[in-house]
Amino acid sequence: MKPIKKIRLSDSVINAIKKKVAENNFKPGDKFYSENELSKLLEVSRSSIREAIRILEATGYVTVRQGKGIFIADFDSQKFEPFVNWLKSNEQHILDHFEVRLIIEPKAAALAAEKADAEDIRKMEEALAQFDLFAERKDNTEIIKWDRKFHRWLAGSTKNSTLHVLMKSVTTSLPDGWISSLHTPGRIEKTTHEHRVILEAIKNRDKNSAEKAMARHLENALSDIRSHMGTLS
Repeated sequence: MKPIKKIRLSDSVINAIKKKVAENNFKPGDKFYSENELSKLLEVSRSSIREAIRILEATGYVTVRQGKGIFIADFDSQKFEPFVNWLKSNEQHILDHFEVRLIIEPKAAALAAEKADAEDIRKMEEALAQFDLFAERKDNTEIIKWDRKFHRWLAGSTKNSTLHVLMKSVTTSLPDGWISSLHTPGRIEKTTHEHRVILEAIKNRDKNSAEKAMARHLENALSDIRSHMGTLS
């Protein structure tokens, strides 16, 4: 397999890791490469490897055992159990993630309603269209990718470079919120509608509605995650 050069997106790394599993005939229960080994093999950063492994762990392709390493999981037999376990063990990270986003993103949406230009609107429309496309295909990796792009491009449309950098960091380095939200039953369909409401408010230059729509979107996502957690306890 050719190295992946200059690619940081976790979905590309995920595909490469899955290919590595198949090419080397790893079986359920086998110990896999370490993060450091994968970083060298695929020529990508440790942070990209770490994010990809977290997503693969949440979706049941691998299990991570503290102090022992990464192991290939039996995906077919576990069904939803890996995500359930992952959700329970990452609850505080998820709550922290949404707490920060609720501070930043509603105001970002209000600012976007004031400053977004035609190209910003086009990019956000593209993100929503791709989100819907992959929702139909039930491709969660791509769904997460385009959800994060929507939020990152929205932040960019504020023309505030500091805000854009903050959201870029959140979307690329802190995947827990997206993993937990978009694997929660029914949340993808709700997100499609909520994103549209946010974008319509931005297009209408309605700062107040944009701010409220973003806050409602994040609060709804967090509420759904908490409700799902409640069914697991």
